Amino acid sequence: MERTEDGRYIVVDGRRWRATDPELDEPMAAQLRSHLGRARSAVRTAETEGSRRAARDRVQLAKEGLGERGEAWWELTLTARRERARDRLATLEGLGGPADRRPRKGDGA
Repeated sequence: MERTEDGRYIVVDGRRWRATDPELDEPMAAQLRSHLGRARSAVRTAETEGSRRAARDRVQLAKEGLGERGEAWWELTLTARRERARDRLATLEGLGGPADRRPRKGDGA
């Protein structure tokens, strides 16, 4: 993966994508990435348009929290960036549901 000189974008297969906010605390960024992965999986496996829409909304929230969508992270103060990440993570964790299910001890996972 290549980054642009200013660090704002990554380049994958010649296509430019907004980079994750580099100032996010790693534990928070990891939680947001975990939600993002589960939401993307839920998009692929959704059986109804409603569940697909809900999963896409989760993807949006996670990507906003990471700074990859919404107002560009470099245009916000560090405080506003961290508040946005905390807000999106709290929203995702409050949603619950299948896309948020984590394996529990004894689940065979």
